[in-house]
Amino acid sequence: MSTIITLVVLAALALYVVSIFNKLVSLKNRHQNAFAQIEVQLKRRYDLIPNLVETAKGYLKHERETLEAVISARNQALAGLQAASADPTSATGMAQLGGAESALTSALGRLNVVMEAYPDLKANQNMMQVSEELTTTENRVAFARQAFNDAVTAYNSYKQQFPPVLFAGAFGHGQDANLLEFEDSAAIQAAPKVQF
Repeated sequence: MSTIITLVVLAALALYVVSIFNKLVSLKNRHQNAFAQIEVQLKRRYDLIPNLVETAKGYLKHERETLEAVISARNQALAGLQAASADPTSATGMAQLGGAESALTSALGRLNVVMEAYPDLKANQNMMQVSEELTTTENRVAFARQAFNDAVTAYNSYKQQFPPVLFAGAFGHGQDANLLEFEDSAAIQAAPKVQF
């Protein structure tokens, strides 16, 4: 009889350990999927920026430095995204992406200031359409980033709790996932302003 009770207890314990493993895998997959959603939105953003710059070029011929800074920042952000995409669990990749995104946001802010000085540019239909798309994309990026950070927090919280903390390292979940934080996160909290 005691053998049966021992086997039942061991089977229940084994099932509990399996459920911990499965939940760790599920939470890790959720935060990796959430990063993939950020990646989609950032790629969309990076594709829109050259259109914005091309539309503005005709009006801003003497503002070449500003336009080149935007394209350069966009290229750096794309490189940061590619590095982070290669390993979404890498703290270095997330930090590189965060820094590049901050530089891009700053460059876009300078472009918006320059555009304010050109009423004809602000009234251009193509410029208004691209700017609206960019604003929509910025909102989608913010939402995707929030979902990613929520998924990372859920993953890290679960794996740091007792008893999962006893098994997380053995199951290949030793490192905490990293939040995607931008250097100027306080400034990013405000929605981008595109005015015409």
